[in-house]
Amino acid sequence: MDAQTNHRIEDDSLARQRLRLWLQMLKATRHVEAALRERLRAGYDTTLPRFDVLAALHAHPEGMKMSELSQHLVVSNGNVTGVVNRLVTDGLVERQTLASDRRAFLVRITEQGRTLMEDMVEQHLGWIDEMLSEVPEADAARGISIMLDIRHKR
Repeated sequence: MDAQTNHRIEDDSLARQRLRLWLQMLKATRHVEAALRERLRAGYDTTLPRFDVLAALHAHPEGMKMSELSQHLVVSNGNVTGVVNRLVTDGLVERQTLASDRRAFLVRITEQGRTLMEDMVEQHLGWIDEMLSEVPEADAARGISIMLDIRHKR
């Protein structure tokens, strides 16, 4: 076998290994998400999208424009609008028109939403810690580094 053929076989083997990595990452993510969805439903009668919107607004108490919120969550404006509408109805967020642009809305978490979110954030931290309890600190740090490398590669 010549060097070029050997290199192609090694490249193919690495490509297959990377595919296996991706599939395992996807399965792990789906596993954790399913557990979180169930715990949010059972513990708070809420959904993961509602939690995500509240978490984003909790981190930005000054509020966010709807377009910023959907960009932050990496979902369409339409998806965010439905979730925000239900959160407004439930008194967890408030929406106001911007004076500078009557077509744009600023969305802010309410005090009721902040109180709920503080409890959910504490629970969420515990749930994730429990689900990933078998992952040593060094592996967690390396995993974070790998995920950042993947996300920031252009």
